[in-house]
Amino acid sequence: MLKVAILDDYQNISQQFIDLEKLSGKYEIKIFNKPFEDEADALEKLSDFGALLIMRERTPITKNLIENLKNLKFIITTGLTNKSIDLGAAKKRGIIVCGTESNTNPTPELTWALILGLARNLKEEIDNMYQGYWQTTVGIELKGKILGLIGLGKVGSQVAKIGKAFGMQVMAWSENLNLDICKELDVLPCTKDDLIKNSDFLSIHVQGGERYKNCITLKELDKMKKTSFLINTSRGPIVNEDDLIIALSTNEIAGAGIDVFDKEPLSENNKLRFLPNALLTPHIGYVTAENYNIYFNQMIEALESCTNNNPVRVIK
Repeated sequence: MLKVAILDDYQNISQQFIDLEKLSGKYEIKIFNKPFEDEADALEKLSDFGALLIMRERTPITKNLIENLKNLKFIITTGLTNKSIDLGAAKKRGIIVCGTESNTNPTPELTWALILGLARNLKEEIDNMYQGYWQTTVGIELKGKILGLIGLGKVGSQVAKIGKAFGMQVMAWSENLNLDICKELDVLPCTKDDLIKNSDFLSIHVQGGERYKNCITLKELDKMKKTSFLINTSRGPIVNEDDLIIALSTNEIAGAGIDVFDKEPLSENNKLRFLPNALLTPHIGYVTAENYNIYFNQMIEALESCTNNNPVRVIK
């Protein structure tokens, strides 16, 4: 019987979306709802499994893991891209990698929750309400402000449309910016430097990986307006986390809304947790009931297709 590991089910929620009892006669399934201590821990605990069902990039499936998990035949990830899987190593070993579809609207929605939270000081106001206070800050309006977007793909485009609905001026930059999309959405294309210097809200919507790693460092943060805000719902390493902590601690920028981090889960003593101008969420940009329903059901569908020698949504 094929042994199947469901990884990183932090909320212990997979059983709400799939009927594991129905699958019990076909597969021996184990759910891991806590992160591994390190790669050695992952190797030890996953050594017997033939299939890994993984949640986004929560556990990197490295060359070392792939080469040493001798029973591994299938890797099934949520989404159709996962830069934490070494696809070259998987191909070399003949391991099939499959993905799932996903909704693109949850991340733009969370992006706007963070933007609005920063504009209206919701973190402080909510905390103060529960302590008996009333109207302790003064917020700002979005109309007429400049929304700067790093990336204008599926997510960035949705964020841009909402920004225009709020009456904001929208600018965008990326290394492969599509000028036709800029024209269609009435978004001003610009250089990275102009984007950083002029944005009141600078929001990141490019994919992770080496191309954009450390795209925002202290050099860029120093160029931002002192009244501006940074929002990152894309990938943690795009922003240098240590530099962001310095910029927030010294009020080089007004604040930041962050959903993604260098290392996840974020450690309990990470300095970001203690900064009053940091509005933090625990990488929930894609965490919705609708997305999870797609993820878990299509992961099982992909698993079944692999065992029947007819894999679907293969990632190469």
